[in-house]
Amino acid sequence: MIEYKNVLTTCPYCGSGCAIHLQTLDGALVGVLPAKGHVISDGSLCIKGWNAHAFVNHPDRLKKPLIRKNGKLVEAEWDEALTLVAEKFGQIKAESGPDSIGFFSSAKCTNEENYILQKFARAVIGTNNIDHCARL
Repeated sequence: MIEYKNVLTTCPYCGSGCAIHLQTLDGALVGVLPAKGHVISDGSLCIKGWNAHAFVNHPDRLKKPLIRKNGKLVEAEWDEALTLVAEKFGQIKAESGPDSIGFFSSAKCTNEENYILQKFARAVIGTNNIDHCARL
């Protein structure tokens, strides 16, 4: 028997917070529908919202972190990749100062995620070098 579901969630493409229904067929993501009556989107979606499902199962999508070893990018475990990033941030900060590091956030992030990144930049790294691209 075929199993069809609509799963209510928030569109991942900008900070507006439009509601979408992800359509699943036998557990596979197959499409998107707008959420009627939602306070923000009110049953409408932009072109990006209508295609919000397309990237999830795309063959080019990275599903594991990549790190460079011997000049080549290879898959790594999350702990290894995050440890490497933390070490490199620490090294750059120690050698060149905190203002040698900058951050650029995304319109795909929620307001909360953008807030966390600016707190990390300012409180942990010690820089005000953070910007954001909210263009759709």
